[in-house]
Amino acid sequence: MPQGQPSVVPDDGLTTRQRRNRPLVVVHTGVGKGKSTAAFGLALRAWNQGWPIGVFQFVKSAKWKVGEERALRVLGDSGEGGSVAWHKMGEGWSWVQRDAQMDNEEKAREGWEQVKRDLADETYRLYVLDEFAYPMHWGWVDTDEVVEVLRNRPGTQHVVITGRNAPEKLVDFADLVTDMSKVKHPMDVGQKGQRGIEW
Repeated sequence: MPQGQPSVVPDDGLTTRQRRNRPLVVVHTGVGKGKSTAAFGLALRAWNQGWPIGVFQFVKSAKWKVGEERALRVLGDSGEGGSVAWHKMGEGWSWVQRDAQMDNEEKAREGWEQVKRDLADETYRLYVLDEFAYPMHWGWVDTDEVVEVLRNRPGTQHVVITGRNAPEKLVDFADLVTDMSKVKHPMDVGQKGQRGIEW
């Protein structure tokens, strides 16, 4: 298996192994499709390593059945890889603020409080905070607090945050940031989302 070679070796006093195994904060943002999909791809890798995984879906409807949820739940229950816990926090679509905004705000805050408890307890090895950039962007959750909690999280817990408009402070803090840009999308020519592609 090829091992990526860093272009810079920092003078930080860490061994190569310590640096390689350092827990990461990953952000997938931008207007293009694939932010959550990429995060769930990381979850598949984590499952294969036997890591416990916590998925926290912010803002997306709790009624929405996404394919990744079913697949990861089945894998988590298989007894072959890591465990998978799936938490749904939202009531409405992430790209449309609906009348239930106050409900969403409260659920987003409750979800963040649960994430903080789980980080303190080192419950999972990988956290997928799906669409969590939105509660920060909308001011429902304080970005400074998020950065501080992530900076001080114990152990070797990796955190992946998805969503458009990731706050600059989060982007500056994160170890790996990918901005998904859109070149073309079928919706641009009036095609609605379809099974197996969008969900």
